[in-house]
Amino acid sequence: MKSFELSKKAKNALTLGTLCCVAYLAVYVARNVLSTVSPQMTKDGIFDKEFVGTLSSAFFIAYAIGQLINGVIGDRIKARYMMSFGLLLSGITNYIFSFVTATPALSCLVYALCGFFLSMIYAPMTKVIADSMEPIHAVRCGVSHTFAMFFGSPLAGLLAAFFVWKGVFAVSSAVLVIMAVLCFVLFAVFEKKGIIKHIRIETAEKGSGNIKLLIKRQIVKFAFVAMITGIIRTTVIFWLPTYIEEYLEFPEQKALLIFSAATMVLSASAFVSLFVFERFKRDINKSVLFFFSVSSCMFALVYLIKQPVFNIIFVVLAIMSSHGAASILWSMYCPSLKDTGMVSGATGFLDFISYISAAVSSVVFANAVDSIGWGNLILVWFGLLVFGVIIALPYKRKAR
Repeated sequence: MKSFELSKKAKNALTLGTLCCVAYLAVYVARNVLSTVSPQMTKDGIFDKEFVGTLSSAFFIAYAIGQLINGVIGDRIKARYMMSFGLLLSGITNYIFSFVTATPALSCLVYALCGFFLSMIYAPMTKVIADSMEPIHAVRCGVSHTFAMFFGSPLAGLLAAFFVWKGVFAVSSAVLVIMAVLCFVLFAVFEKKGIIKHIRIETAEKGSGNIKLLIKRQIVKFAFVAMITGIIRTTVIFWLPTYIEEYLEFPEQKALLIFSAATMVLSASAFVSLFVFERFKRDINKSVLFFFSVSSCMFALVYLIKQPVFNIIFVVLAIMSSHGAASILWSMYCPSLKDTGMVSGATGFLDFISYISAAVSSVVFANAVDSIGWGNLILVWFGLLVFGVIIALPYKRKAR
C-alpha cells in the first residue's frame, strides 16, 4: 500500500511538473527572442546596439519589479490565475512589440510590459510545486524547469535561423497564448483531482514563517548568489551571439548556429547540478562554491586563450558552471523554504535581485564593449565569479 502511495505521488509530481516545465519553456523562448534576433534587427537598421541594450534593461527592470510584486501576491492567489493571465498578457504584448518598433518610447514601454507579465509565472509556479510535492520530487521538478530555462535559448536561436525577426515574435507569442489556455484548464482539473495543493501563508505565519527565519536560512547570502548568476545567465547569454560574431569574427548565420548549439549544451547544466548536488550529499553551500570556482577558472581561460574553437568551449563551460550555481539556488534552495510559508515571496525577492542586477549590467556591458573592448569585459566577468567564490566560502561565527 505504501509503495502504491509513493508511486501515485511520483506520478502526480510528473504530471504537474511536465505542464509547468512546458509553460516555463515557452516563457524562456519568448524571453530570448530579442537576443537572438538583435543581429538581424541591427543589420536591418531597426535598432542600434545601444537601444537593444536599453530594451533589454527595460525588460529586466520590469521583470524584476514584477517578481517582487507578483512573488508576494503569489503566496495569496492561486498559481492557476497568476500563471494563466501572465502567459496570456505577455503573449499579447510580445506580439504587439513587433509592430511598434518605429516608435522607440512605445516599443520600450510595450517590451517592459511583456517583462512584467512574464514575471507572474515563476514564483507562483515554485510555490505550487513546493506545496504539492514531496521535497525530492520538488527538487527534481525544479531541475527540469532549470533545463527548460536554458533550453529556451537554443529554441529561440533556431526560430531566428528559420524566420525573419517578426516571424520569431509571432511564433513565440502564439505559444504563450496556447500555454495560457492549457494552464488555466489543466490546473483546474489538477485541483479537483487533488494533484495541486495550496498552503495558505496565514497558516505558516503561526509557526515559523517570518523574515527572521529567512535571514537565518541565509537569504542574504543567496541574494548575492542570485545577483551574480543573474548577470551571467541573462546578460552574458543575451550578448553571446554578438560576442561570437564580433569578437570571434564568425558570420552572422554561423554565429546563430553556434549560439544555438552552445545553449543546447548549456541546457544540460541542470542535470549536472543535480549530479554535483548528490555528490556533495545535498549540501547547497558546497555545491555553489564548487560551481563558482569552476566558472571563475573557465573565464580566466576565456581571457587567455583566444583561438575561436577553444574560446567558445571555455565560454560555454564558464557559463555552464555559473548556471549550475543558479540551478542550486532555484531548484534546491527556494523549494527548501516551504516551512516559512513564503516560497513565492522569497523566490520573487531573489528573482528581483537577479534581474535588477542583470538590467544594470546589460546597459554597462553594451557601453563597455565599445569603450573597453571584449577582452577587458571578459576580465570583468572573471572578477564577478571570483567575488562569487568569496561569497560562497564557508565561515563560522566566533563564539562569544
